Amino acid sequence: MKVYGIIIARGGSKGIKDKNIISFNKKPLICWTIEQLKKSKICNDIWVSSDSDKILNIAASCEVNIIKRPKNISSDISSSEDAWIHAVKSISKIKTFNDNDVLVTPQVTSPVRHSYDFKKALKIFKNENLDSLFSANEINDYFIWTKKTNLVSENYNYKKRQNRQNIKKKYHENGSFYIFKKNILLKYKNRLGGKIGVYTMPEYKSLQIDKLEDIKFCSIVFNNLIRL
Repeated sequence: MKVYGIIIARGGSKGIKDKNIISFNKKPLICWTIEQLKKSKICNDIWVSSDSDKILNIAASCEVNIIKRPKNISSDISSSEDAWIHAVKSISKIKTFNDNDVLVTPQVTSPVRHSYDFKKALKIFKNENLDSLFSANEINDYFIWTKKTNLVSENYNYKKRQNRQNIKKKYHENGSFYIFKKNILLKYKNRLGGKIGVYTMPEYKSLQIDKLEDIKFCSIVFNNLIRL
């Protein structure tokens, strides 16, 4: 079984121009994800897929492999699965890609994580004989309400309020990264399928950069809790 790191980073973005390569702690944002994957030492190869030559040039300067993604699967409505499938097919033209080979697919806009998160998650993936895995933080101690016609308490009965520690454990799929087998992606056209597992992270590692104001906040957390 081989492990391939595949980072997808399209050029277009609505909230922040060139979001995937904005300056974050004096480096293009994508460089942090590449560096984290490299430091984890779990990947046989690392690939960056993008429709943007600017992004691909930055990725190449970080000494990883690059894949030019077609524009027709690089729009706002294109799915990550489209990009991953295209990447798998592109890599398969160069290397032998077995069905049970594993893809580690981190999100560029979630830089607040440690390199060891990938290593620990892959260990869970192997030990539990999983087919796919998502990163998450636990939300078991929150009282969740939903606005329908009226407000409805989702995860507890407000008339018989429980101790917080007795609320059933739930997970917030934070998008930081996914791990899945190649055959799962191609069979289901989905990042999740087969036997699914979870890798839990502290809540602060669920931070993402989607808006300009996120950059400073993520930078503060990153510098205080990641770059120690």
